[in-house]
Amino acid sequence: MVAAVLLVACALAAGVADAAQKKPKSSGRSLSDEHIYRCKSASGHSFFGQNIPPECMGADVEVLDQTGRVVRMIPGAKSLEQIAAQKAADDARTAAAQRDRTLLATYLTVADIERLRDQRIELLEQQNVVTRQYISNLRAREARLMQSVQRFRPYSPKPNAPVLPEQIASEIVNTVKGLQVYEQELAKNTTERARVTQEFAADISRFKELKGIK
Repeated sequence: MVAAVLLVACALAAGVADAAQKKPKSSGRSLSDEHIYRCKSASGHSFFGQNIPPECMGADVEVLDQTGRVVRMIPGAKSLEQIAAQKAADDARTAAAQRDRTLLATYLTVADIERLRDQRIELLEQQNVVTRQYISNLRAREARLMQSVQRFRPYSPKPNAPVLPEQIASEIVNTVKGLQVYEQELAKNTTERARVTQEFAADISRFKELKGIK
């Protein structure tokens, strides 16, 4: 009797082990983890795939679960451009609102804006006066130097003329470089004056609009 019971137990154990070996292994991925990707072409045709279909590149892609429910959206290039454009527009509106608040907090009257404008323009004009004087002096110096070099080779036609001294050549180079620097500074200040004038004109116009001044 004991021997018979042991034989039955061994047979059952062997059957369980064999069943365990034949049972398919789990992939470790549940059905809820599997998704389907879907997008639509410009003509309205839908494309599906377990991976994003090539036809969906650049388009909005919907991610579906096993029940067909949209669980999330992958924006395409056009949507990203729209999002960027919307953000830029929102930022511009925010910046404009901040400028309006600053304008109203800084000035009480139009005359206040005009006064500051005139001060800025006068400062730029004073800088331009000094710069023009430097340019005038350098041009006069350049003219004297160019007249002086006529006595030296290779400017002089005389065969026995001396070679141009290095000191005079260096002075000419420095004078030309100085002229370039101050002429660029003058052009920069002139451009800045035009910018300041335009900016204050816009501030005055906006201030009048905010205050209801005609």
